[in-house]
Amino acid sequence: MDFVEGTILYFDKPYTWTSFNLVSRVRYLICQRLGVRRLKVGHAGTLDPLATGVMTICTGRATKQIDELQAKTKEYVATLQLGATTPSFDLEKPIDAVYDTSHITRSLIESVLPQFTGRIEQVPPAFSACKIGGKRAYDLARKGKDVELKPKVLVIDEIEIVDFDSNLMQLSLRIVCSKGTYIRALARDIGQALQSGAHLISLRRTRVGNICVEDCMKIDDFPLWLDKQFDGI
Repeated sequence: MDFVEGTILYFDKPYTWTSFNLVSRVRYLICQRLGVRRLKVGHAGTLDPLATGVMTICTGRATKQIDELQAKTKEYVATLQLGATTPSFDLEKPIDAVYDTSHITRSLIESVLPQFTGRIEQVPPAFSACKIGGKRAYDLARKGKDVELKPKVLVIDEIEIVDFDSNLMQLSLRIVCSKGTYIRALARDIGQALQSGAHLISLRRTRVGNICVEDCMKIDDFPLWLDKQFDGI
């Protein structure tokens, strides 16, 4: 295992960790094991802190493959809370508005979802890593500044209902989509299409390309895995 020449590692990102947190931890553990001060390490596709699941991390010269890896199709399982919105479209911010849900049925949801498949335009969330004038949108949004982002074209290959709890008004979806899809923004748009509101309450990236979350390492298991790579050397 040559981390300088380049390796591609797959992790199940922990809840509340940023993508940068995971990259930093992996870099630190590898550098500590190699006895070096620096090593190039990067990730191929950001996950929000409140999301979990597949994260691809590249080391050394393999970081040159990041753009190629980012382009792979991704699969998510997302749970939406219908009838309420937040500024961040997820649980990062508190609820700012509530809406009627008495008209929402499973059949209504099934009739609305097809409009979100195929090639669509999506306005990214203000609380996102998109740049405006060289600054991250989330930095501006957290300072209370107005953030206007242009729609981006993306592709959603599949979207299907995993579960719908009509009492709690919680909707779980399996989504297969292209690079650049914001599931939080999709939650917002589905809420609007249902003539109500919605925000994301859980998100798990279950697959990237042909790598499933079951194939991924837990960060707590990484030190022992590292030791095994050096056994007999």
